[in-house]
Amino acid sequence: MAVIVRAGAAPLWWPGLLAAGTGALVPGLTGRRIGLLAGAALFLITAVAVASARRRRYAALAGAATRAGRSDFLQDRAVTVRDWRRAHRWWLLGAFLVAVASAPLLPGAGGLVLAGAGAGLWAKSVVIGQRERRDDVLYWVRADRAERGRPVGKQVTEYRTTGPMAGDAAPGGARRRG
Repeated sequence: MAVIVRAGAAPLWWPGLLAAGTGALVPGLTGRRIGLLAGAALFLITAVAVASARRRRYAALAGAATRAGRSDFLQDRAVTVRDWRRAHRWWLLGAFLVAVASAPLLPGAGGLVLAGAGAGLWAKSVVIGQRERRDDVLYWVRADRAERGRPVGKQVTEYRTTGPMAGDAAPGGARRRG
C-alpha cells in the first residue's frame, strides 16, 4: 500500500524542481523574488496538505487489516510502480506543462507546488512505513481492488498484511536492499 503512495513522489518531485528552475530563469510578471517566495510558501502548504490528506481512512483501514490468504493476489513493488506511472503519465506531463507555463505569472511557483506534492507523498509513505515497522507487518492492497492507483479508493474495503520480509518492498514502500 505504501508503494502506491510512494510511486508518485519521484515523478512529481523531479519535474517540479525542473519546472521551478526553468521558471526561475524567467523574470515574470511579479518578479523572480516574489514568485519564488510565493512558490516556497505554496510548496509548504501543498506538502502538508498532501501528507495529511485522508490520514484517518489510512489509519482505519490499517487498524482493520487482515492477514493475507493464499488466494490473495499481491503485486511486486516494481509492477505496482510501473503500473501507477503508466496510468498517470499524461496527468504528470500535463502538470509539468502547467507548472512551466505558469512561470510568466509567478516564476518558479508552479514547479514548487508540483515538488511540494511529491514531498507530501514521500512524507505520507514515511508515516505509513513507521506504522508498518511498529506493527511489524507490511500493508497491502489487493491488486484487483486498487482502482487506478488509489490505495484508499472506494473499492478498497480492507488491507491485507504479511510479514515484514514478504515481497520486494521495505516498510514505507522503499525498495528492499540486499
